[in-house]
Amino acid sequence: MDVLNVRNLKKSFGDRRVIDGISLDVPENSVYGFIGVNGAGKTTTMRMIMGLLQKDGGEITVCGKPVAYGETGLGGLIGYLPDVPEFYGFMRPMEYMRMCGAISRMPSGLVGERARELLGLVGLKDQRKRIGSFSRGMKQRLGVAQALLNEPRLLICDEPTSALDPIGRKDVLGILGDIRDRTTVLLSTHILSDVEKVCDRVAVLHGGKIAMDGTLGELRSRHRADKIRIEFMSAADKASFLRPLDEAGSLEPASQGSGVPWVAAEDRGTELTLEVKDVEGAMRAMLRILTDRRIMPLRLEVMEPGMEGLFLEAIA
Repeated sequence: MDVLNVRNLKKSFGDRRVIDGISLDVPENSVYGFIGVNGAGKTTTMRMIMGLLQKDGGEITVCGKPVAYGETGLGGLIGYLPDVPEFYGFMRPMEYMRMCGAISRMPSGLVGERARELLGLVGLKDQRKRIGSFSRGMKQRLGVAQALLNEPRLLICDEPTSALDPIGRKDVLGILGDIRDRTTVLLSTHILSDVEKVCDRVAVLHGGKIAMDGTLGELRSRHRADKIRIEFMSAADKASFLRPLDEAGSLEPASQGSGVPWVAAEDRGTELTLEVKDVEGAMRAMLRILTDRRIMPLRLEVMEPGMEGLFLEAIA
């Protein structure tokens, strides 16, 4: 089941078309990465999903309910975590959560129960300091707890780790990964390593359109370069391995007469990267060479494209 469906969404500011007919399907209980360079239109899209910005065309539904401009929150179905959440610094975490519950007209008993549960989830259950003394990472964790207070079906996170140090980023990403069993997360970010760590599916926004989308596995399979990396224990082992590579450009084991064509090689220290035309054939040939010459490599792997490579390919 999909929690969020976007169809042919469009938005212009003056003569500039920012969003040009994008479509998204975000499955329930997933972390969906929505990535793009700064200014790509990620925040504009999310504001339309939340009903905070008038769309020029298209349809948006959350849990099957249409989203209309001005109907913010869609009856509590949507929660929101900005990149730098603001709080009343004189309050303590539980006081702030109780205030948010009162504003949302939640029963006071339920607010207390939910607040304790969520503050425990984000590691702030026993925190007695005033929020004004919190680090950015602690504030972001409190922001997650506050955004989940009404048990939204969709939690929209707008670059929540962009202002955090490595420890804060790790904490927040861990929380976002842990809460997929209770909500669905739409994560906007330009930090590609964050996407690889926590996202189930990814969409790349570029030029107002979706340039690439799918699960990380699908994207890697679809855009896999036929490259093999091998790391040797020593330079001597690498030199011994390279001898069967004839000048015509083929992997040709001493014990075999037919070679496996290869395109290019990257030679760095004790590592060798080969771009080949036939991965399975090249792997078999390499294993024969290693066996024939009694070489034990430290690593032998078919390389998969990382998120950075996929992203650069999508926006090229």
